[in-house]
Amino acid sequence: MTANTNEERLKRWRLVLGKSAQSARDGGEGIPLELFSHDLQMDRVLEALYDSDRSAGLGSSCPNVNRWLGDIRAYFPKSVVQVMQQDAMKRLDLNQMLMEPETLEAIDADVHLIGTLLSLKNVIPKKTKETARGVVRKVVDEIERRLRNPMTDAVRGALSKATRTRRPRAGEIDWHRTIRKNLQNYIPERRTIIAEQLVGYGRKRSSLRDIILCIDQSGSMATSVVYSSIFGAVLASLRAVTTKMVVFDTEVVDLTDHLHDPVDVLFGTQLGGGTDINRAVGYCQRLITRPSQTIFVLISDLIEGGVEEQLLRRTAEIVAAGTKMICLLALSDDGAPCYDEQLAARMSSLGAPAFACTPDLFPDLMAAAIQKRDVATWAARHEIVVRTNG
Repeated sequence: MTANTNEERLKRWRLVLGKSAQSARDGGEGIPLELFSHDLQMDRVLEALYDSDRSAGLGSSCPNVNRWLGDIRAYFPKSVVQVMQQDAMKRLDLNQMLMEPETLEAIDADVHLIGTLLSLKNVIPKKTKETARGVVRKVVDEIERRLRNPMTDAVRGALSKATRTRRPRAGEIDWHRTIRKNLQNYIPERRTIIAEQLVGYGRKRSSLRDIILCIDQSGSMATSVVYSSIFGAVLASLRAVTTKMVVFDTEVVDLTDHLHDPVDVLFGTQLGGGTDINRAVGYCQRLITRPSQTIFVLISDLIEGGVEEQLLRRTAEIVAAGTKMICLLALSDDGAPCYDEQLAARMSSLGAPAFACTPDLFPDLMAAAIQKRDVATWAARHEIVVRTNG
């Protein structure tokens, strides 16, 4: 190992372990390395957060917090900045700092921060509300730009395959697929194709699938609420599907009329509180008018505060009627939160497979559901564990 490599290794350990690692402890040797300039500034930024119990930390001053937020962006990559911001929220109780517009403007916002803002929205002062809404809007727009095209492409492609017919009306012919289907009928001297088999999309004028998103508002589901709202808005923009969105805690709120704007949906939610899944599923069951053409996605950790046996009866009825029902324990990049494993297994056994799903996979999941493919098989292909009694 060269001297430079060894020094870099020592420097990294010194930054990780903090100032106390530089001096001898318990009779042993400390790290024999002084930090200077850029590295010393990085160390002070880290010390303010992770050694706050032994130092002045960030204090309660909004300017100090804003300066620290600017410093971490200067010294660390975006992914690390977001982790440090989340740690600061937990370790230093920075929720109060979010009440200041200047702090909100300085924060490098991500989906986790949006969840925090939504949980605080009822106590955010008037002077900060517009700034908070702007922060939410920025993050939502960024996520939507990433996910809109995969979602629309997956849904349209799935609907095209699911509703294709050999006897289409003139305005419903899929000419690209019809030509490919009849290439063997090409007549060179006439330079034309005899279309013996027509391939169509089916009826385009009416909704081909009904989609119901039923979302748990409990605090652990904050990230799932954000992603669900964005996907709900994207789905609502597609004429070929009818989308409804319901959120719940102990009460049920239908936010379908707000689906034109995911930010309006998010500010219509109320994170935290109890959970009555049975009541929410009962409300959604009444929304199902075409069971065989309906996809019902329940997004919940299944920690039920309502009547569990009645929830299971409703689930069995919905599945038996022909509705494709899916239970997502989380719609996030973080994996499944704490959830009721026994209830998840029972839901799966009734035909409503329960598993966690990442936002990047959700469009393909919806495509599988639209084509009426087996969702448990889809999950297995993507190495997603469906919760069962096995």
